[in-house]
Amino acid sequence: MDFIIENWPIIVAGAAFVAAVASCVAKFVGLPTESQLAKVKEWLLWAVTEAEKELGGGTGQLKLRQVYDLFVTRFPWLAKMISFDMFSSLVDEALEEMRSMLDSNQAVKAFVEGASHE
Repeated sequence: MDFIIENWPIIVAGAAFVAAVASCVAKFVGLPTESQLAKVKEWLLWAVTEAEKELGGGTGQLKLRQVYDLFVTRFPWLAKMISFDMFSSLVDEALEEMRSMLDSNQAVKAFVEGASHE
């Protein structure tokens, strides 16, 4: 009993360290698998296309905010696990793919530009 009383700060610090390590491990294990990430990327492509259709060009920060709000609503568990910087880089990848689709697919271009010219 004297050992516990004399060393309680060390014991508490050790317990806090173990809890922190366990939390980091749990967060790492809970990260999405490749198939989950692929589905999220497909959804992001849809979301950035809808944002482009609705808000048009030159509204990058507004589109990013809109897509992030949709993302948090659609994937609340994932929004808690990834940083905004990682999310932003995923959106950038989706934007590049959307731009490529706009250049090569007239139907997609008509879909996106049709709403902005109404």
